[in-house]
Amino acid sequence: MNKRKPVTIRLNEADNVVVALQDLEAGLEIDKGIPCRNAIPNGHKVATRQIECGEAIRKYGQIIGFASQSIQAGDLVHAHNVSVRAFTRDYAIGAETTPTAYIPDSARATFKGILRPDGRVATRNYIGVLATVSCSTSVVHFIADTFKAEGLRGYPNVDGVVALGHTLGCAMGQEWEGFKLLQQTLAGYMRHPNFAGIVLVGLGCETNQIGCLLENMSLQTGPDRVTINIQDAGGTEESVRQGVAAVSSMLPRADRVERRLLPASHLCLALECGGSDAFSGITANPALGAAADLLIRHGGTVVLSETPEIYGAEHLLTRRAISREIGLKLVDRIRWWETYTKRNHAEINNNPTPGNKAGGLTTILEKSLGAMVKGGTTNLVEVYDYGEKVTKKGLVFMDTPGYDVVSVTGMVAGGANVVCFTSGRGTVCGFKPVPTLKLASNTPMYRRMAKDMDVNCGVVLDREQSISALGEAIFHLILDTASGKRTMSENLGFGDHEFVPWPIGAVM
Repeated sequence: MNKRKPVTIRLNEADNVVVALQDLEAGLEIDKGIPCRNAIPNGHKVATRQIECGEAIRKYGQIIGFASQSIQAGDLVHAHNVSVRAFTRDYAIGAETTPTAYIPDSARATFKGILRPDGRVATRNYIGVLATVSCSTSVVHFIADTFKAEGLRGYPNVDGVVALGHTLGCAMGQEWEGFKLLQQTLAGYMRHPNFAGIVLVGLGCETNQIGCLLENMSLQTGPDRVTINIQDAGGTEESVRQGVAAVSSMLPRADRVERRLLPASHLCLALECGGSDAFSGITANPALGAAADLLIRHGGTVVLSETPEIYGAEHLLTRRAISREIGLKLVDRIRWWETYTKRNHAEINNNPTPGNKAGGLTTILEKSLGAMVKGGTTNLVEVYDYGEKVTKKGLVFMDTPGYDVVSVTGMVAGGANVVCFTSGRGTVCGFKPVPTLKLASNTPMYRRMAKDMDVNCGVVLDREQSISALGEAIFHLILDTASGKRTMSENLGFGDHEFVPWPIGAVM
């Protein structure tokens, strides 16, 4: 006789809550015969014993909050009876580092990538039209739209012409942190191997002058890196004409590329989660973590980010830092965020969105613990500033906001050439010039949004596939995607509007 499918899951023996795997009616008996005292929505938590007011609530074996009132066994545990407060975390820097079991060079996985003349490796082949300032955003779209209307017939090896506009670039001091981050981000995109050529378009009177950007970021112009100043060119129509001519001249050279077998060590994978639910930390993120471990074993790079969304779980990363210096870098970024949010009259310690809460996530601590597992289990080898060029192999961390589009923009600027994006509620997006794979945490959402999602990680809850087996399947899909296989977000045309540099600092 088949065993009855469980209706809850306990993630750690130390936990005093379990997670509902379906909607539970009041009175239904769950863990060790405890009856539900309330109706428990799918994905939400239910207490397995009495939790006194002020007592820690544990999930994943870690603290996710504190009872704001007495909670009875069988009660729903959520925002109405859970609060967040400061508590001590033992960073124990480097205490849990372990040797990485690297695959021998001769046995490492390969993919069909594009090798640029200077040795950089691309997974896509775009021409970019990039704005220095919000005021030139419409013009970069006018230029790129010309090629969308006419198509790229005769250039089968070019993936497209993408316009990258934004809302920044002026009314900001050149010595401000936000200005420096903007220039670093723009420079990262201009150097990105997935661009065969770039047309940089400025207005002419903005703070972020073309010449200033080129000089500060040590960028050179040439046949495949052209600049246009709208005011000097004579206005919109002439700027568009010049931009179209510049792109047209780049297309024949861009089309000459050929894909060739290259080692997976050339892959730099950006990890992101958005529209998370309680199952994100149980299915999609652990499966992505297993894939990340595999990529690292094959010599690749994995970028974890979203500093506010590792908050409360950062001690699990510092313990895997390969040096005290790297561990303290991460702690320093946490302290910076505490100060930054306080300065802006906000709180870092309780930021789940309404969608996150509807999906069963109660506190940022709970969200962070589920989010960070997508980074896998290997050592933390470096911590980078937003948009900084990533040079180390292995698991690295980049300081970014938790806002998905801003976070991914920073990782792409740092050199990521593939993105894996997990979601429980169903986030739709893409990030040209880099392909984005979407991983659904649960089967019902995957079925509703099958044309947006690339992988159904709900098979773990459905007991159809293990975390390790799914992780291996995701790893091979990453290789196929890097080789040119189109993703769902690419099929839908996403990626022209998700370029969002971090808008930090005052607007004057």
